[in-house]
Amino acid sequence: MQIYLYLVGKRVSKILTNDEFKQGMRSAQIIDLREADSFKNGRIMGARNIPYSQLSILKSGIRKDMPIYLYENGRTLATRAAIQLHKSGFKDIYVLKTGFTNWDGKIKKNKY
Repeated sequence: MQIYLYLVGKRVSKILTNDEFKQGMRSAQIIDLREADSFKNGRIMGARNIPYSQLSILKSGIRKDMPIYLYENGRTLATRAAIQLHKSGFKDIYVLKTGFTNWDGKIKKNKY
């Protein structure tokens, strides 16, 4: 299953390093696929939360005319999300290679 995800994910999205993600994120929709509790504890600046578990319901809020930058703690769910979005007609999809766990850019945390 992992090989399948890797191959299909590579075809429908581009895997970005931290630096590549930082370079393009200002002009993209940054989607944090983690659950709300994880999102509240820290997220990439400018990201909005659409948990993977709710993606099929909430994907209508994602614009098709802008790049989509996906991340989660690792990369498996982001790859699955990229495949799901591609099947729904989204084209410009990018996935953070190292996930949030190894993100070295700016993060935002809730105060409470």
